[in-house]
Amino acid sequence: MDDRLQSVARRTERTRAFRAMARGGYAASGVVHGLIGALAIALVVRHGRAEADQVGALTSIANAPFGLAGLCAVAVLLFALGVFHIVHGFALDRDSRRRRWGRRLAEWGQGAAFCVMGGIATAVAVGARPDPDRTTRDASRGLLTIPGGTVLLILVGIGVAGVGAAWIWMGVSRSFRKQMSIPPGRGGRAIAALGAVGFVAKGGALLAIAVPLAGAGFSGDSSSAGALDSAITALYDLPGGPAMIVGIGVGFLAYGLFCLFRARLADL
Repeated sequence: MDDRLQSVARRTERTRAFRAMARGGYAASGVVHGLIGALAIALVVRHGRAEADQVGALTSIANAPFGLAGLCAVAVLLFALGVFHIVHGFALDRDSRRRRWGRRLAEWGQGAAFCVMGGIATAVAVGARPDPDRTTRDASRGLLTIPGGTVLLILVGIGVAGVGAAWIWMGVSRSFRKQMSIPPGRGGRAIAALGAVGFVAKGGALLAIAVPLAGAGFSGDSSSAGALDSAITALYDLPGGPAMIVGIGVGFLAYGLFCLFRARLADL
């Protein structure tokens, strides 16, 4: 990588305002995840009538007093955090070339994910009503119509499952602590516990999305594919499903609270 580009990236990420905006992005992410958790629990309380995904959470913000201003702030902060991760990927340096590029790809992936979240928040703010479930089904249907699309859809499902397993491992191993300055003592242990529960819950949610995706590939029927709301709603009719949904909801609430602490404690 060009040394000048890396130098510019390092100077940019050290900018105080840029870091402050990135920290605000973690807080915004925490608010969104906490609302998703509350909506998941509401889905059980209301017997399946709730939209437990990012669009539902963002719509809840939009419908609150001064919601448009809050939603615009969420979008800007999420974009800022996404751009920070992308810039940090360019600024990274490691002794091993393989480790350096592995870490860069991870940072760029996180950056893209936060930018997508910011984009969805922007769409909701301007009055659009994105439907992640329909988008996922349409994309799956499109894949199934092309040569090799069945295999591709199965691989996508396996890939999402792999990401979910990685999130669960990060929660179990608490590897996220390496990217934060968690204080010692009881308070630090509580923050780490919130992170562990939250990471495991997010990983479980991704696995719930992955199974129908891969199943759609095996069956050739895209109707079973969907995003988070579809996956959570599908759990409702399973034996013990409501309890699993409440567990996911509590986990997302824990992750949302963890992100609020992360906004202050992240090593940026």
